[in-house]
Amino acid sequence: MAHYATDEPIYALATPYSPSALAVIRASGEGVLSLLSSRFSSKLEGRASGSAVHGFLKDGNGGLIDEVMVIRYDHGHGYTGEEAFEIMCHGSLPVIRMISKMLEELGIREAERGEFTYRAFMHGRMDLTEAEAVEEIVSAKTERAGRDALSRLTGAIRAEADKAKNEILDILASLEVQLDYGEDDVPEDWIFPHEKVDRIKNRLSMIASTYSSSRLYSHGASVVLIGRTNAGKSSLYNTILKENRAIVSDEEGTTRDYIESDAVIDGIPVRLFDTAGIREAEGSVEREGIRRSRDLMKDADLIVYVLDGDETDDYPVSDNAIHVRSKKDITGNQDYLSFSSITGDGIDEVIKAIKEKLVSSDAALSSVPHIDSERQLEALEETVEALEDAEKALPMGEDVVAMYFQSALSSLSALTGEVTNDDVLERLFSSFCLGK
Repeated sequence: MAHYATDEPIYALATPYSPSALAVIRASGEGVLSLLSSRFSSKLEGRASGSAVHGFLKDGNGGLIDEVMVIRYDHGHGYTGEEAFEIMCHGSLPVIRMISKMLEELGIREAERGEFTYRAFMHGRMDLTEAEAVEEIVSAKTERAGRDALSRLTGAIRAEADKAKNEILDILASLEVQLDYGEDDVPEDWIFPHEKVDRIKNRLSMIASTYSSSRLYSHGASVVLIGRTNAGKSSLYNTILKENRAIVSDEEGTTRDYIESDAVIDGIPVRLFDTAGIREAEGSVEREGIRRSRDLMKDADLIVYVLDGDETDDYPVSDNAIHVRSKKDITGNQDYLSFSSITGDGIDEVIKAIKEKLVSSDAALSSVPHIDSERQLEALEETVEALEDAEKALPMGEDVVAMYFQSALSSLSALTGEVTNDDVLERLFSSFCLGK
């Protein structure tokens, strides 16, 4: 990772580059405190790590740049584990630019994306699952996604990995004792611990199974409303959004192209699409709108087929679709999932059905930490697969079984970042925002 040169001091703006009351600029690397001292009016030396020091920053000619607070961190403290400081200054863009120029004059270069978190990882301040959680918290779109990411940041995944690793090491240790004896000196036959291995596999598989729902809460889902003309799609669309976004009319073909908006359905960020009514179109514009509606269905996470009251339901049944009837205030439908955009009756039930179709409601998954990383999913699946292979390899000999247990340990080490490569690290940290 050539562009992450850890022997150079770095700085970055940790708050948005826009006018504000306050801005935070952080720096990290050996000697940064002594470098800053030459341009700071107050004494930084001899103060406790974590101390906040008030003073003024000066340019190369001794002129004042800004009144600031500087928080100093000794080596082994702070976010990166390196010597570091954070400047809290006024959020004026000219001030931010002048401070940045001053730091570069001192020999502190601007950091790359994710470089602070990379240094924290390299100095053992966090493992790879915690490092990923940093960016997941920053990009979280919902409270649920933020809570899940915070759980990972506090080491929930690492704790699970360490527990599984210790259990596998215990199994491997008993097996290695068996392999160390000569054929004539084996004290007793080694018995494969099926129950213990199954318990490890089930726990890791449960964690892996949280990936799909976690991705929904963090990245969202596409929900497409489909139906014939005047079925009530636009009414449902407006009701879910709680605004008159789509035109509602008795005239057929009002919606000739799809419209879309962002919504949150019971904590899940959703891209909601209202589409052109499905019918024999009368013009080329409407035909194109219907074609686009059908294209949206191919990539939708969920299709909501909207039927007009007592309309015959001949829409296909699939795992990613629900059928909803409109105009409940007129038809009084009780035997079907239905709603009224006039009275609001049934809307809560429709929203609940959408959520249940999007995400598993398995309460057992609440007992394990959730993952939101494809890399973590692959490591967990590889671990479980290696444990399954160890069980299958029993007839081939205990040395082969031991090899698969070693493979499981390697996958768990990859999960937490104890074993990894520069390509994985570069891809991961380069997606971070500046200042992290």
